[in-house]
Amino acid sequence: MLDVSFLQMEQMVGDFMLPFIRIAAFMMSMPLISTKYVPKRIRLILAVAFSVAIVPVLPALPAVEGLSLTTYFLVIEQMLIGIAIGFSLHVMFQIFAIGGQLIANQMGLGFASVNDPANGVSIVVVGQYYMMLSMMLFITMNGHLIMFQTLAQSFKVIPVGVSAMQSINFFDVVKSGSWMFQSAIIMALPAVTSLLVVNVAFGVMSKASPQLNIIAIGFPFTMTLGIFITWMTFSGFLNQFERFSEHALAFASQVLTAP
Repeated sequence: MLDVSFLQMEQMVGDFMLPFIRIAAFMMSMPLISTKYVPKRIRLILAVAFSVAIVPVLPALPAVEGLSLTTYFLVIEQMLIGIAIGFSLHVMFQIFAIGGQLIANQMGLGFASVNDPANGVSIVVVGQYYMMLSMMLFITMNGHLIMFQTLAQSFKVIPVGVSAMQSINFFDVVKSGSWMFQSAIIMALPAVTSLLVVNVAFGVMSKASPQLNIIAIGFPFTMTLGIFITWMTFSGFLNQFERFSEHALAFASQVLTAP
């Protein structure tokens, strides 16, 4: 029989639980897997499986002192690291939701909102279509495998026990919001500019011929032309997605800095 003391059992549990908490926090905040499409039980199974695979190759972990204050701080730090990595990747998919919102408002489909079952919120049809297309491209390009690779490298860059406050660039995480809005405007700029020219033309027509019912004529024409312009801009969607995804994956790695 194995002669294992209580302290040794406590350390073995801590050696597994601390990495597991970082991995579970990442699973709950990363794109695709954190959506409501994936049940919580599946996320838990994935987190346990990833922990079982990666824990044996990790360096020696710090001593765990039961339910002491130090242990609570270690748990919080692992949660912050996992959430920071997942959130930095989640920002990329919101670019397409915001870009679709801008295009839909300009073409008159801002009121056409549908329930997004993945996030549990209402989103315009164009934004939902862009998000679904971006998710399919992300999986096709093995982006999910790169995310897991980034998570595994985080244990090498920031081992368990290193302070998260000194190793996470929280300011860069906050600045990713400005990059999100800038990229959304860049993505929607061709369609928005084309529809703006159409609206200006209808404004000139309404001044030149006030007897015309511009609302009855302009709304279906703007919506039809907006759908056509959106279809025309799909030729550059792949290049934009590759540029945004490359930046997002690089940013996810740069969020973590070696102490």
